[in-house]
Amino acid sequence: MEINTKDVTLVAIFAALYAVLGVVFAPIGFLALQFRIAGIIRPAVAKKPILIVGYTIGVFITNLFSPFTGFLELVFMPLMSLVAGLAGYYAAKFFGKSYMVAGAVIAVIIPISVSWMLNQLFELPIVATLPGLIVSEQIVNGLGSILFMAVASRYRWYEG
Repeated sequence: MEINTKDVTLVAIFAALYAVLGVVFAPIGFLALQFRIAGIIRPAVAKKPILIVGYTIGVFITNLFSPFTGFLELVFMPLMSLVAGLAGYYAAKFFGKSYMVAGAVIAVIIPISVSWMLNQLFELPIVATLPGLIVSEQIVNGLGSILFMAVASRYRWYEG
C-alpha cells in the first residue's frame, strides 16, 4: 500500500478528531459502560485501513486524560486498539468492506481488553464488566456505522 499526502492528512485528522471527541466527552468515556463517543469514527477503518494508525494515536492521546493513566492505558490499550482496528478491517474485507462488520469486531475486542484492564487495576470480575461494555461499544459503533454509510452514499471520502 502506497501512502500519499491525502492518507497522512486523513490519519492526522482522524487522530485529532478521535482525541478531541474522547477528551470532550471524557466524563462518559471513562465510566463503567464507557460510552466513548469518539468510537463513532472507528468503523471508517473498513474502507481506509491506514486510519487504524490515526485511531491508535487518538486512543493514546485520549488516554493521557484518563483517570487511570498508566502503562495499561498508554501502552496496552493503544496496542489493543491497533489489534482491534486490524481485525475489524480484515473481517470487513470479507463482507464488502462493511462499516457494521468492522465496528462490530472492534466493539468486541475493545470491551474484552477494557474488562481485562479493569480486572488488573481494580480486581473487578471480567464477567461483571464485559456485558455492559460490549453493549455500550456496540451502540457507539452502530451509530458510527450508520453515520459513515450515510456519508458514503453521497461522497466516497475513502477513494483517491
